[in-house]
Amino acid sequence: MGFEGDDFLNCVLWVQSSLPPKQVLQIVHSIETEMGRIRKKSKAYESRPIDIDVLLIDDLEIKTKALTIPHPEISNRRFVLQPLAEVNSQLIHPLLNKKVIKLLAETSDNSEIEKQSKWLRNPRQDYDLSAFNYIAIEGNIGAGKTSLAERIAADFNAKLILERFKDNAFLAKFYEDKARYAFPLEMAFLADRYQQLLEDINQFDLFKDCVVTDYDAYKSLIFAKVTLQEEEFNLYKKLFHLMHKELAKPDIYVYLYQHTDRLLANIKARGRNYEQRIEAGYLKQIHEGYLAFVKGQPRDKVRIIDISEMDFVQNRSDYLKILKQITGDTGEH
Repeated sequence: MGFEGDDFLNCVLWVQSSLPPKQVLQIVHSIETEMGRIRKKSKAYESRPIDIDVLLIDDLEIKTKALTIPHPEISNRRFVLQPLAEVNSQLIHPLLNKKVIKLLAETSDNSEIEKQSKWLRNPRQDYDLSAFNYIAIEGNIGAGKTSLAERIAADFNAKLILERFKDNAFLAKFYEDKARYAFPLEMAFLADRYQQLLEDINQFDLFKDCVVTDYDAYKSLIFAKVTLQEEEFNLYKKLFHLMHKELAKPDIYVYLYQHTDRLLANIKARGRNYEQRIEAGYLKQIHEGYLAFVKGQPRDKVRIIDISEMDFVQNRSDYLKILKQITGDTGEH
């Protein structure tokens, strides 16, 4: 293609629409923008997160400044012709008057195209979470709990419960003066987590297959042990256990391990001002608290996943590796 870059994942879709071609193009461009593509005036090829082309619209022939139909490069691109032939090999190019299967045989493009059998389909076809009615995703500050919970919920039709940390009026104050605000901070978190989990998990959703949260109630005790003085913690612990016994417990507890330097980088990147005061020592204490908790849980109910060399947000293969570890499935079907 005339430039060096990562491999592309290509696919062809056959879409039915009553919209006029101009409006179809506008929608396509809006999708690209939402997915992070920035259009530049230069026509040179370059890597981009998404590139959607309108190839054909029935037998129409259109040539405007914004849109040319049929797409002028169809016959020169194997990565277009090969998936297009799988969609409809007998489709006739309205200008060249040749079937797609013939264009594929005649193309001068000798690029190597490797068919991906599962990567673009919903992972629920390959990874079975049906054994888990309640999945808790946990990890240190900045580990990526919310990102993973959101992705699993979307892919597996799960009810998503996210921690309402922004509603805690003491959070920013805590990082300014920990000694003064630790106890009200932890009490506020405990009350809100208890209320949210009690109400949201017990509220059955007929249209969802399971529940996914980006925290577990025991998080309260883990953080409180680090932040509170001994007398405060002993009082807090009594109250916690009274409340905790009324809450549903996760069927599977997923702990995302991330090394401290990466946590600090993630915290800096997401740009919450009050978090910029967080120190490595504090994160290490939190991690030790989580490990102590995990060790006390039945092994079949816990998954400790080392994501220190992963980027499951940007790299789908890393995301699938996590699903594999959660389910114990090879994912090779």
